[in-house]
Amino acid sequence: MRDLPGAHVLQTWEWGEFKRETGAWEPLRLAFERGGQVLAMASLLTRKMGPLKVMYVSKGPALDFTDMELAGQALGDLEARARRFGIVWLKIDPDVIAATGLPNSVDDRTDQTGRALERMLRARGWRYSDSQVQFRNTLTIDLIKSEDEILAAMSGNTRRKIRAAAKKGVTIRSASIDDLPLLYQLYQVTGARDNFLIRPFDYYRRAWAHFMRAGLAQAFIAEYDGKAIAHVILFHFGRKCWYFYGASANEERARMPNYALQWEAIKWAKAQGYASYDMWGAPDEFDASDSLWGVYQFKRGFRGQLTRHIGAWDFAAHPTLYYVYTQALPRMLRRI
Repeated sequence: MRDLPGAHVLQTWEWGEFKRETGAWEPLRLAFERGGQVLAMASLLTRKMGPLKVMYVSKGPALDFTDMELAGQALGDLEARARRFGIVWLKIDPDVIAATGLPNSVDDRTDQTGRALERMLRARGWRYSDSQVQFRNTLTIDLIKSEDEILAAMSGNTRRKIRAAAKKGVTIRSASIDDLPLLYQLYQVTGARDNFLIRPFDYYRRAWAHFMRAGLAQAFIAEYDGKAIAHVILFHFGRKCWYFYGASANEERARMPNYALQWEAIKWAKAQGYASYDMWGAPDEFDASDSLWGVYQFKRGFRGQLTRHIGAWDFAAHPTLYYVYTQALPRMLRRI
């Protein structure tokens, strides 16, 4: 899996086991071979929803989607399994780029592989999903460049705030499993301040500790005067490192700890040999109405490449059940 094109941490064995333990999902791993060589893999998560079953291939399958024959083979196998096992909907979300740059800007560039895959999916009866589980858009930083080049590409304001954090006494240290209660405490503070729901500690303890032990996660804590004031948690796999979690205290935010943390995380990912740093999330609509607009303003200062993926697609093995589950039932529930 690690060496396949599009390899993603949400397709790892460890992620499947984590979802089994915490989300009532049952993982199944598939490998697609040609001439005795594994060319594609997919980790399928299946879950019962009342009398119905759904199947999700989170950020997968992983394969070279320029090989349309291979892509067709993998999709055909998934479709057949959905029909055989009575799956009401099968969702895939491959890490395939549709375009880069802001839509309708001079930097807007269509990715031909992504567009070809979209055409193939439509021809096979798949439909763009109304339920996008993962972020469709993100910002990625090219780690093949030198540290000086990465820093020079950032906005002047972002570089100034990175330097300001050091001048204002912010220090950064690696976090260990013993720090998990502290990481969660900061995450609680952030959730309350920014008005988003967080899960119980046991959920994050399992995720963070499990992936740290597996060598797939790394956390950093920003401190001032010996007190933790912010953190980031990175997941990493294959050729990419992702900024999955971030949090900060209500105090000392003027010391710019989040800027220092991002720079430390970028340098760490580069030193580990990763090719790109994914800031994990950008708006669907690129204006102030989008809930991610504020955090996007922070992220864009690091001058990563805006990357728009093809998103999640659904295959309805049983169209009537799919309609009831995705359209009719939600409408009925809204009336109750």
